[in-house]
Amino acid sequence: MYTSLTLASASPRRKHLLELSGLRFSVFPAQVEEHEEPTSRPDDTVLHNAEIKAAWVSQCQPEALVLGSDTTVALESEVLHKPADMDEARAMLRRLAGRSHTVYTGICLKGPAKGIDECHFVTSEVTFKSLSEADIDAYFQMVNPLDKAGAYGIQEGKEMIIAGLRGSLHNVMGLPTEFLLERLERLNLLAALRTT
Repeated sequence: MYTSLTLASASPRRKHLLELSGLRFSVFPAQVEEHEEPTSRPDDTVLHNAEIKAAWVSQCQPEALVLGSDTTVALESEVLHKPADMDEARAMLRRLAGRSHTVYTGICLKGPAKGIDECHFVTSEVTFKSLSEADIDAYFQMVNPLDKAGAYGIQEGKEMIIAGLRGSLHNVMGLPTEFLLERLERLNLLAALRTT
């Protein structure tokens, strides 16, 4: 029986969300090249990246239960990855302003010792407020957009930019913990992974 998860990511947000969910885990970042082809479908992208992260760590730790995850933002059919620089970040927020977009997170669980190998994706819809250049400036003074898909993070300064949310807040932050806990329960693993 597994008594701990291995998170295949160095993301501080995912680490924080796992801590909040009350799961016992360790961190082992996957050393992989993420697929970020802008013409790929967002669900395919996050599933692929979550799977390769989990697979890489699972090869290193075949006895572990590994969690891989990847999040991206899609505006209509276009995927918005992490911006390359502040100009691109500013352009992304201009495009998101006053519109709704979809956040996709792929999660993959691999536990070869118990025959566990499954990948899923979860979506949430986020609606932005209309934003002026001054609003964008003020937001970027509070938040570093360069390490975030779509150039924003919902966990800080959301009252400045977000008008509404449908779906999981944690999904938008980078890990749909509600869905993860449900899957672990269905696999009869949740009780053994709980810290209390």
